[in-house]
Amino acid sequence: MSLTVRSLYANVFLLSGPHGRLMVDSGTLIHAPVLARLLRAFRPDALVVTHAHLDHMGGAFVAGRLGIPVLAHPLEHPELLGEVNAQPYPAGRPAVGAALARMHPRPRRVEALHPGEVVLGWQAVHLPGHTPGQLGLQRDGVLLAADALVSGPAGAHLPRAVYNADHLQARRTVNTIAALDLRAIWPGHGGPLTPEQVRVRARRDD
Repeated sequence: MSLTVRSLYANVFLLSGPHGRLMVDSGTLIHAPVLARLLRAFRPDALVVTHAHLDHMGGAFVAGRLGIPVLAHPLEHPELLGEVNAQPYPAGRPAVGAALARMHPRPRRVEALHPGEVVLGWQAVHLPGHTPGQLGLQRDGVLLAADALVSGPAGAHLPRAVYNADHLQARRTVNTIAALDLRAIWPGHGGPLTPEQVRVRARRDD
């Protein structure tokens, strides 16, 4: 298994293995030209969008135009397809977030990826709280945790409460991650976290 990380504001993961090539998340809209070059060079068999915030789905429309299947939890589909525009960014200004969302091009089609399903060797894990349908991907002791966790100088922490759809659920999800048998956790922003860093965060939020 090969895991490469590119930062297009949010982390974009390029995963290669015997089952094929998978891209996870697509960065922001302003990074779409870079993402297009990545897609053409990496040639993924599918793109998984972990959740429908603009910094993770911004380039998903490019994958769609190139004929690459776009997968996400069904709860994220309305936002991904532009049927709903309800972004928490910038903080405290939902009208601005909604206006920004309406300007974003969207993929025409999104396929369902349900918790427990396996896509190209990676198992989908439901990590709700930040958004209702946020998914992580797990394989061989590695978890791609999306924005269930953020990495910083002080270790693991949660996104600010204003950015979480359900902050209490987001805290429960950290406990869920802490209980998994893992060797590395890759968040949607920042570098990798150790299981102990996540357990420390979970104990702090109890």
